Amino acid sequence: MAVMLVPDGLAGERIDAAAARMTGLSRSRVADLITAGGVVLAGMPVEKASVKVVGGELLEIDLDSPARSATITPQMVEGVRIVHDDADIVVVDKPVGVAAHPSVGWEGPSVVEHLAGAGFRISTSGAAERQGIVQRLDVGTSGLMVVAKSERAYTVLKQAFRDRTVDKTYHALVQGHPDPFEGTIDAPIGRHPHHDWKMAVMEGGRRSITHYQTIEAFRSATLLEIHLETGRTHQIRVHMSALHHPCIGDPLYGSDPVLAARLGLDRQWLHAHKLGFVHPTEGDWVEFVSPYPDDLQRALDIIAAG
Repeated sequence: MAVMLVPDGLAGERIDAAAARMTGLSRSRVADLITAGGVVLAGMPVEKASVKVVGGELLEIDLDSPARSATITPQMVEGVRIVHDDADIVVVDKPVGVAAHPSVGWEGPSVVEHLAGAGFRISTSGAAERQGIVQRLDVGTSGLMVVAKSERAYTVLKQAFRDRTVDKTYHALVQGHPDPFEGTIDAPIGRHPHHDWKMAVMEGGRRSITHYQTIEAFRSATLLEIHLETGRTHQIRVHMSALHHPCIGDPLYGSDPVLAARLGLDRQWLHAHKLGFVHPTEGDWVEFVSPYPDDLQRALDIIAAG
């Protein structure tokens, strides 16, 4: 049992975020402990991860509480493409509708399950359902991600992502025309105060930096190349929405559903197009490129035709 007082500096934070910072546990682990009834705040069992803490409150966490965990079901997942495979890493081109790894509440397929079904042996580092995962893509975002196969690769790649030495290049089709056509968005992102499933630019959020430049401007939309300096949840979607130029097909962050329907899109036009990094064991720079999936290419062709 861990017992501690909430520091004044964490006042107003969600209980899952505050407890994670105080204990070193992940937010998902804290959320599972809350579900299991193992978190007590100011003498009362915590029922929701969104509960806000107050400075000086007594926080009790039963670290031995059974926590829910996602299970890995080895399966071949349609559309997952192996771009590169060696002794240390496997680079995957992930289709839309596939998660990076299993998680509680997600019942669809995942990259981890595909790799298990295809017979890949990946690093055992990380939580059981996230072993080998050094980066994630949203279920609704397609494109490239790297998975570690060796323990050394996992350690080196995790640090590379922390040090921001990985080149993560996305292409996004956004509504309207950003002004200027090239720029940097430096705006903190945090959990939306009223919607747990949504992120927002907000004071007190984590520093988030997005660089963008125009590839081509069309009459009603702009195709952008985007480089992420940080890797926050929904970062590109949130930042482009904050500029009032949301990704087409992203109603959660303010896109026009009529336009998305005309283009036949049922997800955001956002693709992890290129991934470059220093190979974790060989030491040379490697780079991989993913072409646009059919649905994104079709939407782009319609926009380009006017």
